[in-house]
Amino acid sequence: MRHSNALHRLDRLPVSRFHKVTLVAIAFAYFFEFADINTFATTAPRLIELWGVTVDQIAYVTSLSFVGMFIGSVLAGNLADRWGRKKALLVTTLFFGVFSFASAFAWDLVSLGVLRVLTSAGLAAMTVVAVIYVNEMYPSAVRGKYQAYAIVIGICGTPVTNLIASVVVPLDDWAWRLVYLWGALGILLVFFARHLKESPRWYESRGDHERAEAVLREIEAGAEAEHGPLPEPAPPVVEAPVTKAPLRLLLQRRYLLPTLLLTVLWVTQTIGFFGYSSWAPTLLAKEGFSVEKSVFYVALTTVGAPLGSYLAALVTDRFERKWCLAAFGTVIALCGLLYGLTFNPILIIVFGFLVNLFERGYTALGYAYSPELFDTRGRSLGTSVSYGLGRLSNAAGPLIVAALYNGYGYRSVFFFIAGSWLVGALVLAVFGPRTRAARLAPAAAPAGQEETRV
Repeated sequence: MRHSNALHRLDRLPVSRFHKVTLVAIAFAYFFEFADINTFATTAPRLIELWGVTVDQIAYVTSLSFVGMFIGSVLAGNLADRWGRKKALLVTTLFFGVFSFASAFAWDLVSLGVLRVLTSAGLAAMTVVAVIYVNEMYPSAVRGKYQAYAIVIGICGTPVTNLIASVVVPLDDWAWRLVYLWGALGILLVFFARHLKESPRWYESRGDHERAEAVLREIEAGAEAEHGPLPEPAPPVVEAPVTKAPLRLLLQRRYLLPTLLLTVLWVTQTIGFFGYSSWAPTLLAKEGFSVEKSVFYVALTTVGAPLGSYLAALVTDRFERKWCLAAFGTVIALCGLLYGLTFNPILIIVFGFLVNLFERGYTALGYAYSPELFDTRGRSLGTSVSYGLGRLSNAAGPLIVAALYNGYGYRSVFFFIAGSWLVGALVLAVFGPRTRAARLAPAAAPAGQEETRV
């Protein structure tokens, strides 16, 4: 058994410069994740013209990208546990940046597809590590808010990239390649490396109490210099040593049920979100809108994304996250369906704007909610596997979308997407655990009792 105190010492800290610098770094990583994740969708309409790419081929590339996301997600949990949260964050960001850069030099759809699979693996791995990192570095009472703040800034990568693509892609036959160079700028996260701290909770989980103590003292010294004397932390708790979590750990009831719930959350979110964002430019172009107009309309709708993350920041720590997720999912289903039932440009932009607004809020809530359902031992594994299975599910999603579009028409795609969101909302409402009481509970029990706080 070991004494653990990092959670309590971090929880009683006021928000200080350390937290703000960490927020900027995480937001920077998110910005280029969101910038890069839709680069293929924004360039696909041009590739249809230049390379003769078909809707089915776009579906296959998109599907394989989600296989890459699954692999990256599952590996991320292991990397975060083995290397530490900070190093894993840097390595995974560099990984997706390098392969996004290489995508700019693709010579056919096969080479571009391979590079997008590798890029997607890095994108998903970075996301999983960032979610875990924020969960462990911020006080419990405000971690949801700061997770959402990071996404408020980061999600701007989507509209900025779409607007850049709407201007750049039509310029010349080679100009679509610049979109991938833009996505590769996430590599610059290395300039934040010296400002980031390793998670002292990760150090403690490995029994490295000296390094945990050194990091905690450095963080506390900075907070004390800004805010004056700090309150005393709660007494340490006694925990069993954390060993490497094998995959079979998730078969235990305490881990299986949250893993299944979160798998449903991320499966429906992935199919619902990427079914919309990955296909909207292409489907609009296929329905008679020009490439320039289809990309531009979608770019305008994504302006709602940062506002959605900000909305999540306002509600995430004030209400039960499960009810916020259920409400947001229901609104997304309704707005997404209305988007698919109209061909009026103004209504397309309005309903698309609302879909992006509430979906990004949903994602911010999900990022805060997911790691709270696990203890320290199962957090990386449970978060990475459930998130990865969600991404893997969309290997079939694009094929379903293509089949629906070719067999039943444009509107059938949006009935399918709306149904996915409603299933997720219903499952969360019925089976989702409440976490607010645990987050706001007085610091945990004294030594001799097991830690139960999230």
